[in-house]
Amino acid sequence: MIQLIFRLVLIILIAYIIGSIPTGYLIVKKFKGTDIRTIGSGSTGATNVKRIMGTKWFFTVMLLDALKGAIPVLIACKYFDFLDFIGLGPVLASLGAIIGHSKSIFLSFSGGKSVATGVGTLIALCWPVGLITALIWAVITYTTKYVSLGSVIAVALTPVLMNVFDQNIYYICYAALGAIYVIILHRENIKRLMNGNENKVRK
Repeated sequence: MIQLIFRLVLIILIAYIIGSIPTGYLIVKKFKGTDIRTIGSGSTGATNVKRIMGTKWFFTVMLLDALKGAIPVLIACKYFDFLDFIGLGPVLASLGAIIGHSKSIFLSFSGGKSVATGVGTLIALCWPVGLITALIWAVITYTTKYVSLGSVIAVALTPVLMNVFDQNIYYICYAALGAIYVIILHRENIKRLMNGNENKVRK
């Protein structure tokens, strides 16, 4: 039992540290010499990076953040397969990664809103769900120009998608918990959307 608990904690810790790598912060710091947390929304995510460095870096940071979600899940699947029969190892890795991104140990527990990292975990857990989630986000963001709206709607649909693709209950529960977590991180954006003063991704 002690060994099992140790391995569970290890899964979460590895995922949390990988998720905590502040890609957006590091890129802006290196190329602009600026702390991204003092600009725009204060988030270290791709959307705030775009405001400072443009579209190319938006997609670069988005990809890197997605990898931060996918890699811990793949590690859990490969090296913690003793839990694969219930899917718990990959789920714990997924949770650790999204929490790490938003509460980075390297940035005094600040960070981004875990959308790209969350999509990365979904792609590693069930790639059709991850890709459809990304597509929903892209379509809504492109048509409305609101990244936050695309993010909230896309993540809210992930438990349904997991169920449609007949995934196990642990994956479905993770999708639900992850969606709630990301939506909570977007609470200020939701207020601005309701008040009609949310920033658009482009004019």
